[in-house]
Amino acid sequence: MTATQVTPAPQTPARLSNLDRFLPLWIGLAMVAGLLISRFIPALSDALHRLEVGGISVPIGIGLLVMMYPVLAKVRYDRIAAVTGDRKLLVSSLVLNWLVGPAVMFALAWIFLPDLPEYRTGLIIVGLARCIAMVVIWNDLACGDREATAVLVAINSVFQLVAFSLLGWFYLTVLPGWLGLDTQGLDVSVWNIALNVLVFLGVPLIAGFASRWLGEKRKGRAWYEEKFLPKVGPWALYGLLFTIVLLFALQGDAIIAKPLDVARIALPLLIYFAVMWCAGMLLGRALGLGYSRSTTLAFTAAGNNFELAIAVAIGTFGATSGQALAGVVGPLIEVPVLVGLVYVSLWAARAWFKTDPYQESTT
Repeated sequence: MTATQVTPAPQTPARLSNLDRFLPLWIGLAMVAGLLISRFIPALSDALHRLEVGGISVPIGIGLLVMMYPVLAKVRYDRIAAVTGDRKLLVSSLVLNWLVGPAVMFALAWIFLPDLPEYRTGLIIVGLARCIAMVVIWNDLACGDREATAVLVAINSVFQLVAFSLLGWFYLTVLPGWLGLDTQGLDVSVWNIALNVLVFLGVPLIAGFASRWLGEKRKGRAWYEEKFLPKVGPWALYGLLFTIVLLFALQGDAIIAKPLDVARIALPLLIYFAVMWCAGMLLGRALGLGYSRSTTLAFTAAGNNFELAIAVAIGTFGATSGQALAGVVGPLIEVPVLVGLVYVSLWAARAWFKTDPYQESTT
């Protein structure tokens, strides 16, 4: 090496940006903003309630699309075939999501709310609605496997179409009857579930795939990943914060009016999210899935599709029902808890998996 040659410094994977680093603060402020809108600008809250198509809030739908598109645009779709061949990951996800998750929520609902059947039913509905939306954000922040997330979310969507009504009937009617407990009915339209899946997964998934295919075809992969993705990436968190503001603006009155009821609903939810995340992370570690896929398994198991749960509760029992309130409390607890678990995941990468999560996510 001559005196004029300079050895390039090794590239260090990017750490959390300021937007990511202070995400708990932004989310807290978004929640407060939504509650203040609900309290002091009721006309806006009423307008948001009226902007629904097929039971889906149009503004919330827009927020979720803005939130999910950048993450799904980052997915390397040419790697998905390798994910589908990972039977340990796929089987583990199906077991956690469709056998363990609903059973855990059923048990917690009866343990903590035996005297409040409406809230109990609402919690069980939350447990049946497996996550297909915000999980992509939590997984991305925790440096999970994007390709694995896309596959697991798609699988959950298919199972949701088939299994949601059947499991609702089992956990609200059949199993309580066997155990000598109170029973509830659940009449859910498969069309409503399909519409929910189409809006919150299908549209951003198609847009993400199309942008990568067109971007790489016209400009090349280097341009797409180094120029395009950094520009659209922050919009995922902007969409998340916008969605949170709207959710709390829409449901703020119910949350403020019944703080003790909210606390009773919150406790089993808090336990549920922690138990399911730990189960996914520890199972992935035991199966040797590595950090990124164990993280994906953990967040897809812990997250829930609160949009679907709220829509089903309102459609079946009414907007002012206890079941609907339980669905609303879901994101109130899920959002801060899973944000906290993002930081726990990053710690676990080094403590349990002996790896740098940022380095692993770039390989």
